Amino acid sequence: MAIVHPTSIVDPKAELAQDVWIGPFCVIGPDVRIGSKTRLLSHVTVFGPTHIGEECTIWPQAILGGEPQDLKFKGEPSVLRIGPRNDIRESVTMHRGTLQAGGETVIESDNLFMSGVHIAHDCRIGSHVVIANQTQLAGHVRVQDHVSIGGMTGLHHYVTIGQYAYVGGMSRIVHDVPPFMIAEGHPCRIRGVNVIGLQRRHFPEHTISRLKEACRKLFRGPVGDIEPDTIGNLAQAVSHLRRMMGDDPCIKVLLDFVSNTSVGVFGRYLESTRSDHRYSNPVR
Repeated sequence: MAIVHPTSIVDPKAELAQDVWIGPFCVIGPDVRIGSKTRLLSHVTVFGPTHIGEECTIWPQAILGGEPQDLKFKGEPSVLRIGPRNDIRESVTMHRGTLQAGGETVIESDNLFMSGVHIAHDCRIGSHVVIANQTQLAGHVRVQDHVSIGGMTGLHHYVTIGQYAYVGGMSRIVHDVPPFMIAEGHPCRIRGVNVIGLQRRHFPEHTISRLKEACRKLFRGPVGDIEPDTIGNLAQAVSHLRRMMGDDPCIKVLLDFVSNTSVGVFGRYLESTRSDHRYSNPVR
């Protein structure tokens, strides 16, 4: 059976796998499910409904499954889903979803969340993601696979960070960040291709060279800001690159992402998919 320290409180409606380890001074609420070999080291609070996968490690003062910090939330059913092998460090907070986005906040597998990270309602985090200390994600953010985000970075709601991107620390992210790129600054700008990250993951050199050429054509000069008055130029660059290098799967991923962003709202593709009235002001 699960090993639970005598100072911890586990609600009878919680479901713990037989080899879960619950350290001292933890509080586990109802409708919480924790998978095999997951460890809560100490002083961890988990509100339900929250589902935690296998082989996760959750460090002191983490608070998981809290209600969304959204004035539209009225207590409707929602859930936080955390996949296997996530390392959730000290004082991390993750909130459940809202009905406006399907009622789920989803964390996939094999991620590292360093101390003080906040994952707001309705975020979706892929796999093999590293998010450094004190980074704050607003609601409805999407982070694709193999992304690294530097510490003390703020991400605006409905932003998407593309796969294999690297975001420098203390950046202010208000637009989508394209895949395979390095983004950094306040305001954030595309600085180049994430060459080191791609080499570490054994991307072929010819693909990296093509991504460098695409980066020069898409993100150098005024087109790189993806502002409304440059969308025509951006569309021409995308069309040219599709003709010249569209057979490369990575180039196709990059161009599809940029095309979506360019027709989104405020440089955020997901902003255009909102189901609520984005200009209304909820009253408490």
